[in-house]
Amino acid sequence: MDKIIDFRSDTVTKPTAQMLEAMMAAKVGDDVFGEDETVVKLEEKLADLFNMEAGLFCPSGTMSNQIAIKCFTQPLDEVICDQTAHVYRYEGGGIAFNSQASVRLLNGNRGILTPELIEPEINEENIHYPVSSLVVLENTVNKGGGKCYRLKDIEPIHNLCTIKGLKLHLDGARIFNALVATGDKAADYGKYFDGISVCLSKGLGAPIGSVLLASKETIKQAKRIRKVMGGGMRQAGYLAAAGIYALDHHVERLSIDHEHAKTLQKALKEASFVQSVMPVETNIILFDVNEKVTAQQVVAALKKQGILCNTTSSRTIRWVTHLEITPADVDRAISVLKSIKI
Repeated sequence: MDKIIDFRSDTVTKPTAQMLEAMMAAKVGDDVFGEDETVVKLEEKLADLFNMEAGLFCPSGTMSNQIAIKCFTQPLDEVICDQTAHVYRYEGGGIAFNSQASVRLLNGNRGILTPELIEPEINEENIHYPVSSLVVLENTVNKGGGKCYRLKDIEPIHNLCTIKGLKLHLDGARIFNALVATGDKAADYGKYFDGISVCLSKGLGAPIGSVLLASKETIKQAKRIRKVMGGGMRQAGYLAAAGIYALDHHVERLSIDHEHAKTLQKALKEASFVQSVMPVETNIILFDVNEKVTAQQVVAALKKQGILCNTTSSRTIRWVTHLEITPADVDRAISVLKSIKI
């Protein structure tokens, strides 16, 4: 069989040879003691990039999100987010476990919230209600097929949160995909969010890690929470060096992943087993199969042809493009789509 084409996620990538060289050359120390200069460099680099005061390197986006929620809420508070949000669906019930907060779920357009959706769901002061204290946005929206917030969408949400006294956190799992797609500037994000989680192990191709960005006071608290969660790593600079390399070399190339996704979108629309394809903005493609097959049957048939992907429901399949997907892979995937019989 030809090379396996892995569309399951942009988390499946391995470090490039150049990234590995940067990792092995990293100057490291004990990060729990604050002595790993490469970790400090990464945290400062991202804080400067997003115009935030400070950063904290964490093993995962789930940890950085959960730390932020813990920092911005108290027990009996309520978090407002979209019903598809990663912090709600895919972080193991962490909001309840870690923060003892409830969640108010909204139905955005492909996961995109607006002030008009949020404002009616902010609780008034009443002992019968949890205290609305935090809004969480996700950019790009995974379950929304990689749909992006623009800064013009975020500003009025920020203004509402300011008026109502709520904190605003960004799950920036694929924030650089959004920046490349929209042309917005990272530095403009800092004035709108109290916390930003920046993932390095998805589209950017680092093997591990996310950085939580916030004020110095919040990061001081976050460091304590990270320790309690078991996220205090020692010579973590080897991992941080991968993040620095990714920021320096793998951001602009995200446009290639986006173009690959749009090319595949066109081919999927013509596939015999596809009912519909969600409009593609970045590197995620969600498509529904028709009534003649199930999503799992399609995934199994594609696997036999050397194409890996996952279902998101009984009728929906997700493909994600990334730095290991080549133009030749796209061409072969299109050929399979044209020829496959299910």
